[in-house]
Amino acid sequence: MSFFPKHPASRLGVTQTIAYDASVGATNAFGAETYQLRLVANSACCYRIGDGTQTATTADIYLPANLVEYVIVSPGQRIAAIKATTNGLVTATAGTLWVTEMS
Repeated sequence: MSFFPKHPASRLGVTQTIAYDASVGATNAFGAETYQLRLVANSACCYRIGDGTQTATTADIYLPANLVEYVIVSPGQRIAAIKATTNGLVTATAGTLWVTEMS
């Protein structure tokens, strides 16, 4: 099992934004040197990362509003996001997810 603690010293790369609502927003493929992402959204959302075109659902990974999260990815993968709804505990609002590629 490998541990990949990159974010304290990673280089910032391209930033893409995803506007999401009840429909899914998606990004272009990540660059050839991208192994980590920095994610932050202005409203609660759910996101999915994977190979090829992605479609996020409210059952995917939850990202609270205004929280910075780092995730490990592979070059060429994509991310999709959708506004979060969790049984009335989170107000579902449209928003923007900032996706910064890191290497």
